[in-house]
Amino acid sequence: MPAAPQFQSEFLRTFAARGAFYACSEPREELDALFQKERVTAYIGFDCTAKSMHVGHMLQLMTLRRLQQAGHRPILLMGGGTTKAGDPSGKDETRLILTPEQIDENKHSMLNGVRHLLKFGDGPSDAIMVDNAEWLDRWEYIPFLREVGRHFSVNRMLTMDSVKLRLERDQPLSFLEFNYSIMQAYDFVELNKRYGCKLQSSGSDQWGNIISGIELGRRMGGLQLFGLTTPLITTSSGAKMGKTVAGAVWLNADMRSPYDYWQFWRNTEDADVGRFLRLFTDLPLEEIARLEKLQGAELNDAKKILATETTALLHGREAAEHAAGTARRAFEEGAMAEGLPTISAKLPDGILNLAVAAGLAVSNSEARKLIANNGLKLNDAAVSDPRLMVDASALNSDGVLKLSSGKKKHVLVKPA
Repeated sequence: MPAAPQFQSEFLRTFAARGAFYACSEPREELDALFQKERVTAYIGFDCTAKSMHVGHMLQLMTLRRLQQAGHRPILLMGGGTTKAGDPSGKDETRLILTPEQIDENKHSMLNGVRHLLKFGDGPSDAIMVDNAEWLDRWEYIPFLREVGRHFSVNRMLTMDSVKLRLERDQPLSFLEFNYSIMQAYDFVELNKRYGCKLQSSGSDQWGNIISGIELGRRMGGLQLFGLTTPLITTSSGAKMGKTVAGAVWLNADMRSPYDYWQFWRNTEDADVGRFLRLFTDLPLEEIARLEKLQGAELNDAKKILATETTALLHGREAAEHAAGTARRAFEEGAMAEGLPTISAKLPDGILNLAVAAGLAVSNSEARKLIANNGLKLNDAAVSDPRLMVDASALNSDGVLKLSSGKKKHVLVKPA
């Protein structure tokens, strides 16, 4: 990624210094000047496809947070309307069609997990939450095509990555999904009309949709709108951010415990510690510069700070400190600490089944590989036999047993 440009405005300077800047609409000096002369209203959209956002959304949530911290007004746009079409970006298959009731349930559940990251209210820089179903659901098909669709070139839409990649891979693209970019572009125009919104931000994979919104604003109302994107985050080893053996790293506590969330960040690769501290915490840049210089065993202290600060942002300081304390007791003191993730299982059961049920492996074959590499432990003792049957005799004095994958992943098993 090219070096970030030098900005004069407080928000863009901070945004770039923390490694969040990827690109913006040109000329970039005009966006920089906008941030210097007025309080900017900006939005980021989130479709309601699951009951929780995941860690891949955190950079966008942090962008809204940085906007507010710099005195600007963020809009958290929930895609109750666009979810009914489905965003084709980055997908090889058509998304499942959700009912309006499922979408509404997802929306409220997603908001409950993240709304505390922003301050909502009626103040000049207080965040706004709005659902694009408010306007998209009211449009009738032919009027929408006449008023909005006529500004879009099918030739141009076919060149957008979200469409082109699906066609190149000979994967189906429904006409419903094909309309997604028109709906997202109209969101920008509507938010400008309602709230004076002048900026849309998102990940770099949404650039085509952002540009469509900027152009639609110019064609429909002579508006000057702006776009800003963040990089798509991968780890130093090339893995996509948030992709784990157990699946998505959810943000809602009832879908991923604060302890497991803390562990996710604790397991950050060495080369990513400084970058993730800048992107995903509010720690001062001077402190981050000190932490990322640590080497060897001391680097583990920086990883613990990263884990605690990211968990405190999402789940609160008390939950973060409790997770850190649980990890310390479990790993450094060898205790069977309360607070470790816990599952119930009927005993006796095979060690392979238990490893899968505990989320330490996704299949029996993967559990066998884990055992072959001395990576699976039962009550801190390495498991050598994949045929091992675990019964009540393995329970400790607290009536549980402890399964571990390596040194960092531990799960308690209670008899059902």
